[in-house]
Amino acid sequence: MPLPEGAPAKDFALPDQHGRTVRLADFAGAKHVVLMFFPFAFTSVCTGELQAVQAELPSFQNDDVQLLAVSCDSMHALRAFSDAQGLDFPLLSDFWPHGTASRAYGVFAEDKGCAVRGTFVIDKHGTIRWTVVNGLPDARDLQDYAKALQAL
Repeated sequence: MPLPEGAPAKDFALPDQHGRTVRLADFAGAKHVVLMFFPFAFTSVCTGELQAVQAELPSFQNDDVQLLAVSCDSMHALRAFSDAQGLDFPLLSDFWPHGTASRAYGVFAEDKGCAVRGTFVIDKHGTIRWTVVNGLPDARDLQDYAKALQAL
């Protein structure tokens, strides 16, 4: 069950594709966060989604908002994926312990060993203000994120 709107966001510390540790708490009081869980790098739907985010990046990563994309892929796979796709935002590895952050947010698919397409908009105070979970084959609508951010 995904964390609901109004719930406090769960903090985490995960390596990005460059090996730097990123904590949700690093953005507290400074930026809203769009936290986007995705199943696997290099898959067609994930690639398309993240390329669409990159094309609209100023809406999701700016002085007021930070985008964080999380998968259970290794940091090294995420680096290769980021480089291949030209992605300019943090891709966080929930690889080990496997799926810890995904489980904390209620978006880990035990039968698949990966995160499902869960998205959480977290305000500067660490409260979840909007959430959506899509099935593995179903891409998300970026306009929904934009509307949720505008409502903050």
